[in-house]
Amino acid sequence: MPYSNVPEVNNHIHTPYSFSSFTNVEEAFRMASEENIAALGINDFNTFDGYPEFREMSLKYQIYPLYNIEFMGLLVNEQKNGIRINDPNNPGRIYLSGKGLDFQPSLSDENNALFINTKNKSNEQAAEMLFKASEYLQGIHPSLKLNHDEVIEKLTRGMLRERHIARAVREKVYENFTDHKSRLEILREIFAGKEVHSEPENFAGIENEIRSNLLKSGGVAYVPEDPDAFLPLVDLKRIIRNAGGFPCYPVLLDFDNGKYTEFEGDREKLFQFLQSENIHSIELIPGRNELDALRSFVKFFHQKGLIITFGTEHNSPQVSPLTITAKSGVLLDHELKTISYEGVCLQAAWQHLKNNGKLHSNFEELIYIPDERNKLIQTGKSVIEKYSHQKVTQ
Repeated sequence: MPYSNVPEVNNHIHTPYSFSSFTNVEEAFRMASEENIAALGINDFNTFDGYPEFREMSLKYQIYPLYNIEFMGLLVNEQKNGIRINDPNNPGRIYLSGKGLDFQPSLSDENNALFINTKNKSNEQAAEMLFKASEYLQGIHPSLKLNHDEVIEKLTRGMLRERHIARAVREKVYENFTDHKSRLEILREIFAGKEVHSEPENFAGIENEIRSNLLKSGGVAYVPEDPDAFLPLVDLKRIIRNAGGFPCYPVLLDFDNGKYTEFEGDREKLFQFLQSENIHSIELIPGRNELDALRSFVKFFHQKGLIITFGTEHNSPQVSPLTITAKSGVLLDHELKTISYEGVCLQAAWQHLKNNGKLHSNFEELIYIPDERNKLIQTGKSVIEKYSHQKVTQ
Protein backbone atom coordinates (compact mmCIF):
# COMPACT_ATOMS: atom_id res chain seq x y z
CA MET A 1 0.00 0.00 0.00
CA PRO A 2 1.97 3.07 -1.21
CA TYR A 3 2.06 6.32 0.79
CA SER A 4 3.53 9.59 -0.34
CA ASN A 5 3.68 10.73 3.27
CA VAL A 6 4.42 8.09 5.89
CA PRO A 7 3.90 9.26 9.49
CA GLU A 8 6.69 8.72 11.98
CA VAL A 9 5.87 6.04 14.57
CA ASN A 10 7.86 4.47 17.40
CA ASN A 11 6.62 1.28 19.08
CA HIS A 12 9.33 0.67 21.69
CA ILE A 13 10.47 3.10 24.34
CA HIS A 14 11.14 2.56 28.02
CA THR A 15 9.88 5.02 30.62
CA PRO A 16 11.04 5.82 34.17
CA TYR A 17 8.76 3.02 35.37
CA SER A 18 11.60 0.65 34.46
CA PHE A 19 14.58 2.77 33.37
CA SER A 20 14.62 5.45 30.73
CA SER A 21 16.58 8.20 29.05
CA PHE A 22 13.64 10.41 29.99
CA THR A 23 13.21 11.91 33.44
CA ASN A 24 9.43 11.61 33.14
CA VAL A 25 6.80 10.35 30.71
CA GLU A 26 5.80 13.82 29.57
CA GLU A 27 9.34 14.52 28.40
CA ALA A 28 9.00 11.60 25.98
CA PHE A 29 5.69 12.89 24.63
CA ARG A 30 6.95 16.46 24.38
CA MET A 31 9.84 15.24 22.26
CA ALA A 32 7.53 13.00 20.23
CA SER A 33 5.28 15.96 19.52
CA GLU A 34 8.23 18.07 18.38
CA GLU A 35 9.27 15.26 16.02
CA ASN A 36 5.71 14.73 14.71
CA ILE A 37 5.46 11.16 15.99
CA ALA A 38 1.93 9.89 15.35
CA ALA A 39 2.01 6.80 17.59
CA LEU A 40 4.26 5.91 20.52
CA GLY A 41 4.65 2.60 22.34
CA ILE A 42 5.55 2.09 26.01
CA ASN A 43 7.66 -1.07 26.44
CA ASP A 44 8.84 -1.25 30.05
CA PHE A 45 10.36 -4.32 31.70
CA ASN A 46 8.09 -6.38 33.96
CA THR A 47 5.54 -3.68 34.71
CA PHE A 48 2.26 -2.14 33.55
CA ASP A 49 2.57 0.68 36.09
CA GLY A 50 3.36 3.37 33.54
CA TYR A 51 0.19 2.84 31.49
CA PRO A 52 -2.08 5.41 33.24
CA GLU A 53 0.43 8.24 32.94
CA PHE A 54 1.30 7.16 29.40
CA ARG A 55 -2.37 7.34 28.43
CA GLU A 56 -2.77 10.73 30.12
CA MET A 57 0.14 12.18 28.16
CA SER A 58 -1.05 10.58 24.93
CA LEU A 59 -4.35 12.43 25.26
CA LYS A 60 -2.62 15.69 26.12
CA TYR A 61 -0.29 15.51 23.11
CA GLN A 62 -2.71 13.70 20.75
CA ILE A 63 -0.25 10.88 20.07
CA TYR A 64 -1.74 7.42 19.76
CA PRO A 65 -0.62 5.13 22.66
CA LEU A 66 0.58 1.56 22.09
CA TYR A 67 0.58 -0.58 25.23
CA ASN A 68 3.47 -3.03 25.41
CA ILE A 69 5.69 -4.83 27.92
CA GLU A 70 9.04 -6.64 27.84
CA PHE A 71 10.22 -9.77 29.65
CA MET A 72 13.37 -11.83 29.89
CA GLY A 73 12.89 -15.57 29.65
CA LEU A 74 14.96 -18.70 29.22
CA LEU A 75 15.19 -21.47 26.65
CA VAL A 76 16.85 -24.25 28.63
CA ASN A 77 18.02 -26.41 25.72
CA GLU A 78 19.61 -23.45 23.96
CA GLN A 79 21.32 -22.47 27.21
CA LYS A 80 22.77 -25.98 27.60
CA ASN A 81 24.02 -25.92 24.01
CA GLY A 82 25.55 -22.44 24.21
CA ILE A 83 23.14 -20.95 21.67
CA ARG A 84 22.61 -17.20 21.94
CA ILE A 85 19.14 -15.96 20.99
CA ASN A 86 18.61 -12.18 21.17
CA ASP A 87 21.02 -11.53 24.03
CA PRO A 88 24.60 -11.46 22.65
CA ASN A 89 26.18 -12.34 26.00
CA ASN A 90 23.95 -14.96 27.61
CA PRO A 91 23.15 -18.25 25.82
CA GLY A 92 19.53 -19.29 26.23
CA ARG A 93 18.40 -15.85 27.41
CA ILE A 94 15.44 -14.63 25.37
CA TYR A 95 13.79 -11.23 25.39
CA LEU A 96 10.08 -11.29 24.56
CA SER A 97 7.73 -8.36 24.18
CA GLY A 98 3.98 -8.27 24.48
CA LYS A 99 2.18 -5.88 22.12
CA GLY A 100 -1.28 -4.36 22.27
CA LEU A 101 -2.00 -5.16 25.92
CA ASP A 102 -5.10 -4.00 27.75
CA PHE A 103 -4.84 -0.52 29.22
CA GLN A 104 -5.66 -2.06 32.62
CA PRO A 105 -4.50 -5.70 32.41
CA SER A 106 -6.30 -8.12 34.69
CA LEU A 107 -4.32 -11.33 35.07
CA SER A 108 -5.58 -14.64 36.39
CA ASP A 109 -4.35 -15.58 39.87
CA GLU A 110 -1.87 -18.08 38.43
CA ASN A 111 -0.44 -15.69 35.85
CA ASN A 112 -0.36 -12.81 38.31
CA ALA A 113 1.66 -14.91 40.74
CA LEU A 114 4.21 -15.65 38.01
CA PHE A 115 4.28 -12.00 36.98
CA ILE A 116 4.78 -10.70 40.54
CA ASN A 117 7.47 -13.30 41.27
CA THR A 118 9.43 -12.28 38.17
CA LYS A 119 9.23 -8.63 39.16
CA ASN A 120 10.24 -9.34 42.76
CA LYS A 121 13.20 -11.53 41.77
CA SER A 122 14.49 -8.78 39.51
CA ASN A 123 14.19 -6.19 42.30
CA GLU A 124 15.87 -8.50 44.82
CA GLN A 125 18.86 -9.09 42.58
CA ALA A 126 19.27 -5.36 41.96
CA ALA A 127 18.92 -4.59 45.69
CA GLU A 128 21.75 -7.01 46.46
CA MET A 129 23.91 -5.30 43.83
CA LEU A 130 23.12 -1.93 45.39
CA PHE A 131 24.16 -3.24 48.82
CA LYS A 132 27.45 -4.64 47.47
CA ALA A 133 28.17 -1.41 45.61
CA SER A 134 27.58 0.60 48.78
CA GLU A 135 29.87 -1.65 50.84
CA TYR A 136 32.61 -1.30 48.25
CA LEU A 137 32.23 2.47 47.91
CA GLN A 138 32.27 3.02 51.68
CA GLY A 139 35.61 1.22 51.79
CA ILE A 140 36.94 3.84 49.40
CA HIS A 141 35.32 6.85 51.09
CA PRO A 142 32.69 6.90 53.89
CA SER A 143 30.68 9.64 52.18
CA LEU A 144 29.81 7.29 49.28
CA LYS A 145 27.38 5.12 51.24
CA LEU A 146 24.18 4.39 49.28
CA ASN A 147 20.80 4.13 50.96
CA HIS A 148 18.40 1.64 49.35
CA ASP A 149 15.20 3.47 50.31
CA GLU A 150 16.55 6.82 49.13
CA VAL A 151 17.56 5.35 45.76
CA ILE A 152 14.13 3.75 45.32
CA GLU A 153 12.31 6.96 46.23
CA LYS A 154 14.50 9.35 44.25
CA LEU A 155 15.39 7.42 41.11
CA THR A 156 12.77 4.74 40.49
CA ARG A 157 9.05 4.17 40.04
CA GLY A 158 9.20 0.82 41.83
CA MET A 159 11.52 -1.17 39.55
CA LEU A 160 15.20 -1.11 40.56
CA ARG A 161 17.63 -1.85 37.74
CA GLU A 162 21.38 -1.76 37.14
CA ARG A 163 21.19 1.62 35.48
CA HIS A 164 19.51 3.14 38.56
CA ILE A 165 22.44 1.91 40.66
CA ALA A 166 24.96 3.38 38.23
CA ARG A 167 23.12 6.71 38.37
CA ALA A 168 23.00 6.58 42.17
CA VAL A 169 26.77 5.99 42.30
CA ARG A 170 27.48 8.82 39.88
CA GLU A 171 25.23 11.23 41.79
CA LYS A 172 26.79 10.28 45.13
CA VAL A 173 30.28 10.84 43.73
CA TYR A 174 29.33 14.21 42.25
CA GLU A 175 27.56 15.27 45.45
CA ASN A 176 30.71 14.70 47.54
CA PHE A 177 33.41 15.61 45.02
CA THR A 178 32.60 18.89 43.35
CA ASP A 179 35.37 19.60 40.83
CA HIS A 180 36.42 17.70 37.72
CA LYS A 181 39.84 16.73 39.04
CA SER A 182 38.61 15.20 42.30
CA ARG A 183 35.75 13.42 40.52
CA LEU A 184 38.11 11.80 38.04
CA GLU A 185 40.50 10.80 40.82
CA ILE A 186 37.80 9.11 42.92
CA LEU A 187 36.30 7.43 39.86
CA ARG A 188 39.71 6.01 38.94
CA GLU A 189 39.96 4.64 42.47
CA ILE A 190 36.46 3.17 42.19
CA PHE A 191 37.48 1.59 38.88
CA ALA A 192 40.52 -0.01 40.58
CA GLY A 193 42.98 2.19 38.75
CA LYS A 194 41.38 2.05 35.32
CA GLU A 195 41.25 5.29 33.39
CA VAL A 196 37.96 7.18 33.04
CA HIS A 197 37.20 7.59 29.35
CA SER A 198 34.22 9.96 29.57
CA GLU A 199 34.40 13.63 30.40
CA PRO A 200 32.95 14.37 33.89
CA GLU A 201 30.11 16.44 32.41
CA ASN A 202 29.08 13.49 30.22
CA PHE A 203 26.73 11.97 32.79
CA ALA A 204 25.52 9.20 30.48
CA GLY A 205 29.07 8.16 29.63
CA ILE A 206 30.18 8.15 33.28
CA GLU A 207 27.15 6.06 34.29
CA ASN A 208 27.85 3.56 31.53
CA GLU A 209 31.43 3.22 32.76
CA ILE A 210 30.26 2.73 36.35
CA ARG A 211 27.87 0.02 35.19
CA SER A 212 30.55 -1.69 33.14
CA ASN A 213 33.22 -1.59 35.88
CA LEU A 214 31.11 -2.38 38.95
CA LEU A 215 27.89 -4.11 37.99
CA LYS A 216 28.64 -6.38 35.07
CA SER A 217 30.10 -9.88 35.36
CA GLY A 218 33.52 -9.59 37.01
CA GLY A 219 32.64 -6.33 38.78
CA VAL A 220 32.82 -6.06 42.56
CA ALA A 221 29.06 -5.47 42.88
CA TYR A 222 27.94 -8.04 40.33
CA VAL A 223 25.25 -10.46 41.47
CA PRO A 224 24.19 -13.34 39.20
CA GLU A 225 20.54 -13.28 38.29
CA ASP A 226 18.27 -15.81 39.98
CA PRO A 227 17.28 -18.48 37.42
CA ASP A 228 13.76 -18.35 38.91
CA ALA A 229 13.46 -14.80 37.55
CA PHE A 230 13.45 -16.16 34.00
CA LEU A 231 10.24 -17.85 33.00
CA PRO A 232 9.99 -20.35 30.16
CA LEU A 233 8.61 -19.02 26.91
CA VAL A 234 5.25 -20.77 27.35
CA ASP A 235 4.61 -18.87 30.59
CA LEU A 236 5.63 -15.51 29.14
CA LYS A 237 3.30 -15.99 26.18
CA ARG A 238 0.46 -16.97 28.51
CA ILE A 239 0.92 -13.83 30.62
CA ILE A 240 0.99 -11.63 27.52
CA ARG A 241 -2.18 -13.12 26.06
CA ASN A 242 -3.92 -13.04 29.43
CA ALA A 243 -3.07 -9.32 29.55
CA GLY A 244 -4.83 -8.81 26.22
CA GLY A 245 -1.80 -8.68 23.94
CA PHE A 246 0.08 -10.78 21.42
CA PRO A 247 3.71 -11.97 21.72
CA CYS A 248 6.42 -10.27 19.72
CA TYR A 249 10.02 -11.38 19.22
CA PRO A 250 12.60 -8.54 19.61
CA VAL A 251 15.31 -9.03 16.99
CA LEU A 252 18.94 -8.26 17.85
CA LEU A 253 20.16 -8.64 14.24
CA ASP A 254 23.74 -7.59 13.39
CA PHE A 255 26.03 -6.64 16.26
CA ASP A 256 29.76 -6.48 16.92
CA ASN A 257 30.86 -5.70 13.36
CA GLY A 258 28.11 -7.56 11.58
CA LYS A 259 27.92 -10.71 13.67
CA TYR A 260 24.67 -12.56 14.32
CA THR A 261 23.68 -14.84 17.17
CA GLU A 262 23.43 -18.55 16.47
CA PHE A 263 19.65 -18.29 16.75
CA GLU A 264 19.18 -15.39 14.34
CA GLY A 265 21.79 -16.34 11.76
CA ASP A 266 19.37 -18.53 9.79
CA ARG A 267 16.27 -16.49 8.87
CA GLU A 268 14.21 -19.40 7.61
CA LYS A 269 14.93 -21.38 10.76
CA LEU A 270 13.99 -18.37 12.91
CA PHE A 271 10.73 -17.96 10.99
CA GLN A 272 9.85 -21.62 11.49
CA PHE A 273 10.56 -21.29 15.21
CA LEU A 274 8.29 -18.24 15.49
CA GLN A 275 5.51 -20.03 13.61
CA SER A 276 5.82 -23.08 15.85
CA GLU A 277 5.52 -20.84 18.93
CA ASN A 278 2.50 -18.96 17.52
CA ILE A 279 4.49 -15.70 17.43
CA HIS A 280 3.47 -13.57 14.45
CA SER A 281 5.23 -10.30 15.23
CA ILE A 282 8.81 -9.08 15.39
CA GLU A 283 10.30 -5.76 16.40
CA LEU A 284 13.67 -4.16 15.76
CA ILE A 285 15.70 -1.29 17.18
CA PRO A 286 17.16 -0.04 13.86
CA GLY A 287 19.61 2.28 15.59
CA ARG A 288 21.65 -0.84 16.41
CA ASN A 289 21.71 -2.12 12.83
CA GLU A 290 23.43 -1.30 9.55
CA LEU A 291 20.86 -0.19 6.99
CA ASP A 292 21.59 -2.93 4.44
CA ALA A 293 21.34 -5.71 7.05
CA LEU A 294 18.14 -4.17 8.40
CA ARG A 295 16.54 -3.83 4.98
CA SER A 296 17.35 -7.37 3.91
CA PHE A 297 16.09 -8.91 7.14
CA VAL A 298 12.90 -6.86 7.33
CA LYS A 299 11.94 -7.50 3.71
CA PHE A 300 12.34 -11.27 4.26
CA PHE A 301 9.97 -11.31 7.23
CA HIS A 302 7.57 -8.82 5.67
CA GLN A 303 7.20 -11.12 2.69
CA LYS A 304 6.41 -13.88 5.18
CA GLY A 305 3.51 -11.76 6.45
CA LEU A 306 4.57 -10.99 10.03
CA ILE A 307 3.65 -7.80 11.90
CA ILE A 308 6.86 -5.74 12.02
CA THR A 309 7.43 -2.61 14.09
CA PHE A 310 10.44 -0.50 15.03
CA GLY A 311 11.47 1.43 18.13
CA THR A 312 14.33 3.35 19.69
CA GLU A 313 14.34 1.68 23.13
CA HIS A 314 15.63 4.70 25.12
CA ASN A 315 16.76 2.30 27.86
CA SER A 316 20.06 4.06 28.58
CA PRO A 317 21.14 7.38 30.12
CA GLN A 318 21.72 8.99 26.71
CA VAL A 319 18.78 10.99 25.31
CA SER A 320 18.50 10.61 21.54
CA PRO A 321 15.77 11.45 19.00
CA LEU A 322 12.58 9.39 18.87
CA THR A 323 12.55 9.45 15.08
CA ILE A 324 13.81 6.05 13.99
CA THR A 325 17.03 5.77 12.01
CA ALA A 326 19.49 2.97 11.29
CA LYS A 327 22.96 2.79 12.81
CA SER A 328 24.97 6.04 12.76
CA GLY A 329 21.78 8.03 12.18
CA VAL A 330 21.24 6.77 8.63
CA LEU A 331 17.70 7.58 7.48
CA LEU A 332 15.28 4.74 6.74
CA ASP A 333 14.03 4.42 3.19
CA HIS A 334 10.38 4.78 2.24
CA GLU A 335 9.74 1.04 2.14
CA LEU A 336 11.08 0.44 5.65
CA LYS A 337 9.09 3.35 7.07
CA THR A 338 5.94 2.00 5.39
CA ILE A 339 6.46 -1.49 6.81
CA SER A 340 6.93 -0.05 10.30
CA TYR A 341 3.90 2.24 9.98
CA GLU A 342 1.64 -0.55 8.74
CA GLY A 343 2.83 -2.77 11.58
CA VAL A 344 1.78 -0.10 14.04
CA CYS A 345 -1.56 0.23 12.22
CA LEU A 346 -2.12 -3.50 12.69
CA GLN A 347 -1.45 -3.19 16.40
CA ALA A 348 -3.73 -0.15 16.62
CA ALA A 349 -6.44 -2.21 14.91
CA TRP A 350 -5.91 -4.99 17.47
CA GLN A 351 -6.23 -2.52 20.37
CA HIS A 352 -9.26 -0.78 18.86
CA LEU A 353 -11.19 -3.93 17.96
CA LYS A 354 -10.43 -5.51 21.32
CA ASN A 355 -11.54 -2.42 23.24
CA ASN A 356 -14.81 -2.45 21.31
CA GLY A 357 -15.45 -6.16 21.73
CA LYS A 358 -14.94 -6.83 18.01
CA LEU A 359 -11.55 -8.56 18.00
CA HIS A 360 -11.75 -11.81 16.03
CA SER A 361 -10.04 -14.81 17.60
CA ASN A 362 -8.36 -15.44 14.23
CA PHE A 363 -6.81 -11.96 13.97
CA GLU A 364 -3.33 -13.46 13.72
CA GLU A 365 -4.46 -15.66 10.85
CA LEU A 366 -6.04 -12.75 8.97
CA ILE A 367 -2.75 -10.85 8.78
CA TYR A 368 -1.49 -13.50 6.32
CA ILE A 369 -4.43 -12.91 3.94
CA PRO A 370 -3.60 -9.79 1.84
CA ASP A 371 -7.14 -8.40 1.54
CA GLU A 372 -7.91 -8.96 5.22
CA ARG A 373 -4.55 -7.54 6.25
CA ASN A 374 -5.20 -4.37 4.23
CA LYS A 375 -8.60 -3.95 5.88
CA LEU A 376 -6.99 -4.20 9.31
CA ILE A 377 -4.29 -1.71 8.30
CA GLN A 378 -7.00 0.72 7.19
CA THR A 379 -8.79 0.27 10.51
CA GLY A 380 -5.62 1.03 12.44
CA LYS A 381 -4.76 3.94 10.17
CA SER A 382 -8.17 5.51 10.82
CA VAL A 383 -7.80 5.03 14.58
CA ILE A 384 -4.38 6.72 14.63
CA GLU A 385 -5.54 9.57 12.40
CA LYS A 386 -8.58 10.22 14.57
CA TYR A 387 -6.48 10.22 17.71
CA SER A 388 -3.68 12.40 16.37
CA HIS A 389 -5.61 14.43 13.79
CA GLN A 390 -3.00 13.54 11.17
CA LYS A 391 -3.86 12.61 7.64
CA VAL A 392 -1.89 10.20 5.50
CA THR A 393 -1.66 10.79 1.76
CA GLN A 394 -1.98 7.60 -0.29
